[in-house]
Amino acid sequence: MNFHRAPNTYVDQVNLYVKNTERSKDFYSGVLGLSVLREAKNMVTFSANGSDPLITVEQPVDVLPQIRRSAGLYHFALLVPTRKDLAAVTAHLMKEEYPLVGGADHAVSEALYLEDPDGNGIEIYRDRPSEEWEWENGRVFMPTEAMDEHLLDELEGEPWSGLSKETIMGHLHLQVANLKETEQFYLDGLGFNLVAAYGPYADFISTGGYHHHIGLNVWNSRGVPVQEGTHVGLNYYRLVFPGDQVRAEVIERITKLGASIDKVGDRLFTKDPSGIKFELAV
Repeated sequence: MNFHRAPNTYVDQVNLYVKNTERSKDFYSGVLGLSVLREAKNMVTFSANGSDPLITVEQPVDVLPQIRRSAGLYHFALLVPTRKDLAAVTAHLMKEEYPLVGGADHAVSEALYLEDPDGNGIEIYRDRPSEEWEWENGRVFMPTEAMDEHLLDELEGEPWSGLSKETIMGHLHLQVANLKETEQFYLDGLGFNLVAAYGPYADFISTGGYHHHIGLNVWNSRGVPVQEGTHVGLNYYRLVFPGDQVRAEVIERITKLGASIDKVGDRLFTKDPSGIKFELAV
């Protein structure tokens, strides 16, 4: 099943503020092997398949340092199609001696963690077949265990050629100021379902039975919304709805919850209760 198309609601792009777009270009294109889709002054958009935007980096004038202990990006997660693709990027990063944050087996997936040169968190992962996921009472079993040390056995000596062209934005993990308030906004307002909860610290939400399209946590950000000013980190993400009617219903619900809608050209933007900005797209 494809969890990243209609009738599901999902994240397909992120827009990041960075200190230096040339440095980011070296990383996303030179290290990860994404293609440059568009390039303008102080802005670069990267793609996996050469046609669909995936990540945009922007260098604002006088950009401020990243604030790690406030609401914003925890990590964005690039979903590769196969275990062999995950092994390939892991081996490549190890060969390049690029610093890794860690790796994990989440039962539903296997994941590699790292940061871009600006400290923006990145997960690169592959999903296990959905029929292997364990569910009970609407909750998915999603632990954090050590990554299989035999992952690299998947490789057969092929040269690195960049991330697979089938790589997509698999999910987005946010750090928020108030978990319960944010949960209400994303569930009651945006229409997500809660599929995993880890006490008062983290929620994982999705549509269509995915293990999660969005993660929410307060591990580093409890009580601290997005801070004023243009800081390195997440500018906004793009949330895709299955159609105009669904989007209209969502807009009606979130405005009742206190959100305001900003129109920029033909695009619609809003902010969640922590001040995290996102686009409402179809």
